[in-house]
Amino acid sequence: MSDIALNPPRKPFAARYPAMLVFIGILALFTLVVSVLAEGFGIGVISTSFVKTLGKTLCLCMVALAMDLVWGYCGILSLGHMAFFGIGGYAIGMWLMYARTEIIVTSSLANAPLPPTPAEISDGIASQIFGVVGASEFPPIWAFAHSFPLQLAAVVLVPGLLALVFGWLAFRSRVTGVYLSILTQAMTLALALFLFQNDSGLRGNNGLSGLQNLPGLDHIPQSTISIVFFWASALALGLAFIICSWVISGKFGSVIRAIRDDEARVRFLGYSVEAYKLFIFTFTAIIAAIAGALYYPQAGIINPAEIAPIASIYLAVWVAIGGRGKLYGAVIGAAFVSLLSTWFTGGQAPDINLGLFTIQWVDWWTILLGISFVAVTIFAPRGIGGLFDLISERRSPNRHGAALGPDAGALREQEADQ
Repeated sequence: MSDIALNPPRKPFAARYPAMLVFIGILALFTLVVSVLAEGFGIGVISTSFVKTLGKTLCLCMVALAMDLVWGYCGILSLGHMAFFGIGGYAIGMWLMYARTEIIVTSSLANAPLPPTPAEISDGIASQIFGVVGASEFPPIWAFAHSFPLQLAAVVLVPGLLALVFGWLAFRSRVTGVYLSILTQAMTLALALFLFQNDSGLRGNNGLSGLQNLPGLDHIPQSTISIVFFWASALALGLAFIICSWVISGKFGSVIRAIRDDEARVRFLGYSVEAYKLFIFTFTAIIAAIAGALYYPQAGIINPAEIAPIASIYLAVWVAIGGRGKLYGAVIGAAFVSLLSTWFTGGQAPDINLGLFTIQWVDWWTILLGISFVAVTIFAPRGIGGLFDLISERRSPNRHGAALGPDAGALREQEADQ
């Protein structure tokens, strides 16, 4: 028997995961269509506000990818990934507020009899930013807020280190299942409660605002800025999908699936289960943080409520509705629920008068979402993404009598059809 028969050539990555090519093609087409129809560079059919909504939706799809990788493929139900999403938003928001306020303060002091000193400018910036919470000095965590490169590094390093430390403590103690979910939720709650305090250094409940105003780009209309952020969000989502597809397509992906299905057996086979789980947890936390860094400049504001545990629960619901264990299912679930939520809570859905009471969707949307989650869990556990499996009509290959096992007489066509 030839060496080629014993060691068949490994298929290219794209051939092993064709869904990736389909997804990238659809995403590219969607981006092109929105660009042509938008106000920024197109014919103006789509409003700037809706372009921002679509850009934010792409960021939510990106964090849903991270959630599906850590939960759907590795079996870690994290109820804290929206905390990493928020940390990424705070990290970039600090620079945006500092740089924008620096321009305002410098302009206001330009007409002073004497040129302002760097200390006076710094004090003016601090007073402008923290006057709302009764402070006038920069907290230590704002030490690098003046530097765009350092704050970009913080987008990756801060959530990455937090996830690394938390994961190392949890996984080395072999905390699994619902106990790990409770720990991640407790971490998120503790972070949110800390940020609600005025002395947290991040303006407490007021959060960071005005993030849509990019420093030095006041002459560029929001219609143009919104489409540029939309492109950046689409590019980030596409790259994240490719990287996540590569992670799950090889041996590494097989190991994390095995950990999800039977962690004890994988450990018995000699694999370092804790190392695999720690990598996935940290890696997905960084993806979530990058998504947050792109989301909040489009949203314009971030406050501690964005990091509350309910946000991470919503994230798990999106992934479950879209289809856990399918990357494209997570994207579909996040996009579907996010856009539907915008429609219902934005007052666009008509109220329903039932006589005794009126269903106002602004109040009833969360109830509808909860019912949808229960229904999908019971009647369609594979989620919306499972519908694509039915449409594609995946069947066992027709081998026409070829052997299906290592022996010459192993499982012929008759057995394969059963």
